[in-house]
Amino acid sequence: EEVPTGVEQSPPVTPWVDVTPGYFHLLGLKLLEGRLFDDRDGIGPSLQSVIVDRAWSRRFFPGGSALGKRFKEGGCTECPWTTVVGIVSDVKYAGMDRPDQGTVYTPMPGRTTPAGEGPPSRARVLIVRSATDPAALIGSVRQTVRALDPAVPLSSVATMEEVVATSLERPRSLSILVGTLAGVALLLSVIGIYGVMAYSVQQQLKEISIRLALGATQGNVLSLVLRQGMSVVLGGLAVGMAGAVFAGRWIASLLFGVGATDATPLVVVALLLVAVALAACFIPARRATALQPAVVLRND
Repeated sequence: EEVPTGVEQSPPVTPWVDVTPGYFHLLGLKLLEGRLFDDRDGIGPSLQSVIVDRAWSRRFFPGGSALGKRFKEGGCTECPWTTVVGIVSDVKYAGMDRPDQGTVYTPMPGRTTPAGEGPPSRARVLIVRSATDPAALIGSVRQTVRALDPAVPLSSVATMEEVVATSLERPRSLSILVGTLAGVALLLSVIGIYGVMAYSVQQQLKEISIRLALGATQGNVLSLVLRQGMSVVLGGLAVGMAGAVFAGRWIASLLFGVGATDATPLVVVALLLVAVALAACFIPARRATALQPAVVLRND
C-alpha cells in the first residue's frame, strides 16, 4: 500500500493508494458496486483500472455512480483511458478528524512511474491479520520478509489499534480540554446564577414579605422570582447561542464527529443550561417563601 510517486492527483488532497487484490477483504471494506481487483489488473505498464470509494464517487459524480466512468491519469492526454471498475466503502486515510475527500485505489503489481517522473517509490505497507496476539507474530513476519528479500527492511511495526489511537491523540486531547473548560464554565454559571439570585431575593425580602402578608401564596412568589431570574438567563442564553453559531467556523477544528452548527448538541446544551439555571433560581426563591412575613417586617 503506498501513494504512487509521479501521479498527479486531482485534486491534490485525494489519496491514491496502491493495493494488492486481497487488501479490501483484509481491511473489511465492503464492495458496493462493480468488482474488486483480480489477476487481470496491474499486468501492463499503464494504469487501466481503478477502484474508488463512496466518498470519491459522491464528490465527483453527485448525480449518479462513478462505476464505469473513465478518465486519464494525471490529465495525461496521451495515456490510455483509466476505468472505474468498482466502488467500495470509505476509509479515512487523512485522519479521523478530517473531512473525507475520497480515495482512489490502484492495483499494485506492474505499476511503473511515467517517463520523466523519476524513480518509483519502493515503500510498501504490509498488513497482516491474525486471530492471536499481533505482538507474537512480529518475529515470524520479519523472518518471512527476510526470506522473500533479505534487502527489504521491516520497520514501524504497529497494530491497527495503535495506528488508530495515534491518529486520535490530537482530537482526543482537544476534546478533553474543551470538555474540561465547558465543565468549568458550567460550574461558574451555576455559582454565578445562584449568587445573583440569592442576592436579588435578599434585597426583595421586604417586598416578598408584604406580598405574603397581603395574601399572596408561596406559588405566586415562587413564580415571580423564577420569572425574573429566568428572563435574565434566557436572554443570556440567546446571546450565547448566537455567538456559538457565529464562532462555529473557528472552533470546527476542535470538533470530531460533530458539526460546528449541528442543531442537536446546541439544543441539548441549551436545555441543560436552562435546567441548571432553573434549579439555581428555585433554591433561594423557595428559601425566601419559607420565612415568616411578620419576622422579616419586624426586623426591617
